Amino acid sequence: MLKSTLFALSVAFVAVFSSATYAEQKQTLGNWDVHYSAFTSTFLAPKVAATYGITRSASKGVLNISVLDKNTQAPQELEVTGQVVNPLGQIQSLEFQKITEAEAVYYITQFNYTNAETLRFTINIGDEQILKFNQEFWLND
Repeated sequence: MLKSTLFALSVAFVAVFSSATYAEQKQTLGNWDVHYSAFTSTFLAPKVAATYGITRSASKGVLNISVLDKNTQAPQELEVTGQVVNPLGQIQSLEFQKITEAEAVYYITQFNYTNAETLRFTINIGDEQILKFNQEFWLND
């Protein structure tokens, strides 16, 4: 539970204190509110990254997804898969790790990027919903 709390706090920190580009976003898809944030892995504290096996690197990002019932706001446990495509059309499959906390469920994954690159994300949520979004990433010095 402590490591889930550490990750949740770390993601909240990123959403609040990073630029608007990396702030949490939400889309309502069918009966779900899908919260997501994609950010540079170096925004995570080294201890938090190590706890979850996340590689901290200027060229690696983290995608965090949380799915809630839109009426009750109860966390949903379901299959989350996806891919990310760079401007050259290169596809990276995303393998999500589920993190369960007493009252929360998160799905996290990592992806690679290069400088000033806009990535196109396509995330399959359960058997019926698809989350799509684009986001630009920059290498940190």
